[in-house]
Amino acid sequence: MAIRMKTTVTLRARGTGISHSRSDIAVRDLTVAIDEPTERGGTNAGPTPTDTALGALIGCTNVIGHKCAEKLGIDVGAITVEIACDFDRRGVTLAEEIDVPFVAIRQEVTCTGSASDADLQRLGAEVARYCPLSKLFEQAGTRLETVWRKG
Repeated sequence: MAIRMKTTVTLRARGTGISHSRSDIAVRDLTVAIDEPTERGGTNAGPTPTDTALGALIGCTNVIGHKCAEKLGIDVGAITVEIACDFDRRGVTLAEEIDVPFVAIRQEVTCTGSASDADLQRLGAEVARYCPLSKLFEQAGTRLETVWRKG
């Protein structure tokens, strides 16, 4: 008899405010710091909350990219993701409420494997269907553009 995986699970994390700018976040058996840079009153012990959100998108693109590539039989090799984000800071500076602070994100995904350009376009479409972080940004109103290319 096959074991069925749960379709919905509860993800858990815990954060402790170490200072006005730093939070230590515990997930599973890991602890990471989220902090502001020194020029904004932090201690620069880790990425900012907004940097962390972009990092999560990079990580998700990599993980889902490799899963989809395996499913499609595409050799992607190593994946490198570079992001440029237009961020509206008026909300974080308390100047005014902003509905879509991450205005636009451009991802350039470079793959070192033998996949053709056509394969990478097919892969990109598949990743867009499944990556939860890209869906989160897009459904929040962010214009997300992802370009897949050979490296």
